[in-house]
Amino acid sequence: MTVRPISGILNVDKPYGMTSMEVVRRVKRALQVKKGVGHGGTLDPMATGVIPVCIGQATRVMEYLLRGSKEYTCQILMGVSTDTYDAMGEVVAERDSSHVTRQSIESALEAFRGEIEQVPPVYSALKRQGRRLYDLAREGVDVQLEPRPVVVHEINAVEWDPPIATVDIMCGKGFYVRSLANDLGNALGCGGHLKSLVRRRTGPFNLDDAVSLQEAVQEIESGCVTDRLAGPDSVLESMQAMIVGQQHLRAICNGRPLPTGVGPEPGLSVERVRAYSTDGSFVAILRYDHKLCQWRPDKVFNSRTV
Repeated sequence: MTVRPISGILNVDKPYGMTSMEVVRRVKRALQVKKGVGHGGTLDPMATGVIPVCIGQATRVMEYLLRGSKEYTCQILMGVSTDTYDAMGEVVAERDSSHVTRQSIESALEAFRGEIEQVPPVYSALKRQGRRLYDLAREGVDVQLEPRPVVVHEINAVEWDPPIATVDIMCGKGFYVRSLANDLGNALGCGGHLKSLVRRRTGPFNLDDAVSLQEAVQEIESGCVTDRLAGPDSVLESMQAMIVGQQHLRAICNGRPLPTGVGPEPGLSVERVRAYSTDGSFVAILRYDHKLCQWRPDKVFNSRTV
């Protein structure tokens, strides 16, 4: 009996103390596959919350998940700095934080709103000359990192229970909450580190709708996980949609462009569209070729013969 491979995005609530890749490995093991599974955004081991696990053809939209906005709630312990900027690191400095107030925290957060420059943590999975930064840091290699542009859409202090500040964040790709904890503590003159972190949302996936890893594995093994899977197009809702008829569907599924003049007019925000067949099936992402003035298949998700 041939088992049809499943495909879709599974919204998992990552448990504390586990790496994101271990979540992927456990899903692979449950599916009994060696490839075709990935995640839509790394969470540190000490973090919990939303980690979308992409399965099958859904792995082809992971880049859109990585680009999307994310929401976090974090706790920052003021007065104690660590080498990793979080509670799993070694303490490198302790300073008095009794002068910190909620008002001073809120004032300091103003500098972290909008388009800002942020230096990533030395202990991170970023690479320098092909090697992970955390490996270089553990070997004692002194790595000087340049600040990178990141976007913080919203950031607010929601509670101050000395010496712990609770902060809500909505940000774009590449933002490190650990760096925020360290930088905010330094801005307040006492240092600080990330005590806890929960990711509440990634793209369209929310924590309220997430399933525990244990339950996800059980449902995969019992063959009833399909109803939990979101389609690959669930992360493409910001793209304009178009419906294609049988003739154009055949062209797309065979990798050919649509005739000139077919499809929406391209623009600054319309460089790619999602294409559906007349029965509502998601077919492909199309990219506009400005030289030929045609919509071409960028990623085809349903390559059946039509």
